[in-house]
Amino acid sequence: MSLQSINRALVSHDLVQDLKWNGELRQEFEKDEAAVLDRYPLTPAERTAIEERDFRALYDLGFHPYLGAQFARILFANNKSGATSAVQHLLASIRRERVPDRSETGEA
Repeated sequence: MSLQSINRALVSHDLVQDLKWNGELRQEFEKDEAAVLDRYPLTPAERTAIEERDFRALYDLGFHPYLGAQFARILFANNKSGATSAVQHLLASIRRERVPDRSETGEA
């Protein structure tokens, strides 16, 4: 993906930035993801990609690669020490591979 293919109109960019900077919103997202997603005018393709944790689909839509890494940490590591897990999920999704489980990544 090149920076020229970034779609600046994607609402998912705003969602990730809001989640990144707003701890209360992150907590709400963890409890009721659908309710938070309902507040954002996401395209059906964006919403499906988010719900399915399909980063490749997001990137194909023009999602910014930096925000993809940030979103992976929010979704899979909750901004805690599980960055390895987040990276594994992100890379597996981009490569269209099976996501490794915790026993394969060495995490508890």
